[in-house]
Amino acid sequence: MPPLFTGVGVALVTLFSDDGALDAPATAEFAAQLADRGVRAVLVAGTTGEAVTLTAAERSELIGAVRAAVPAEVPVIAGTGAPTGQMAADLTVRACDAGADAVLVLSPPGVADPRPYYDPVAKAATGPLLAYHFPGASSPGIPVDLLPELPVSGLKDSSGDAGRLLHELEIFDGDLYTGAATLLTTCRTVGAAGALVALANVVPELCSAAFSGDGAAQVRLAAVERAASADFPAGYKRAAAERFGTSTVTRVGG
Repeated sequence: MPPLFTGVGVALVTLFSDDGALDAPATAEFAAQLADRGVRAVLVAGTTGEAVTLTAAERSELIGAVRAAVPAEVPVIAGTGAPTGQMAADLTVRACDAGADAVLVLSPPGVADPRPYYDPVAKAATGPLLAYHFPGASSPGIPVDLLPELPVSGLKDSSGDAGRLLHELEIFDGDLYTGAATLLTTCRTVGAAGALVALANVVPELCSAAFSGDGAAQVRLAAVERAASADFPAGYKRAAAERFGTSTVTRVGG
């Protein structure tokens, strides 16, 4: 099977109005702008999208709006991670019903063996299921040695660990995506499918250039990343607003 997508996808920010209400139309319009600038996939309601602050109904509204706005060849991936496998499965059903082409499921906190967690999610998914390793947000993450035993078609790894990335490529046959903008050039060189990065909200063209092997672009990205990531997710929203005029309102930390 071909990968879900290749190249750089965006971990999309969720836009809110001044009173903190979800602005799904503005978020969808922004996603379409990024797709026009070369983004190859859109992750909705992920960590960068402040998913923990969204209701189930807001998630569905957001997924539907983005799916209607971006070209059909650009997959819309919904974040559906939750504290338990059944909760994640329920969110997965809702996401697929709302139009998501695939789901990305963060491993649960405090669970050393995530295999039982992913089993009900796999049964609920009607499209590709990507596991999500991000110990910074949900420790301990996914042990590399267990990857081949998970019922998933791919993995997003936001650890930023280049050594782990190489280990994953060695033992895992699924689609492999990095969540670390600092590893874009490395990913292309070693044969990973692509990336899902927050920085594509700000400089999608530069991200694509880095993934294509432009070392100078990768160095420039590192400076942008340092500035934007210092205050998450507000830093990415401010940087996106400076370029695209989008809202800077956040719920996380608000």
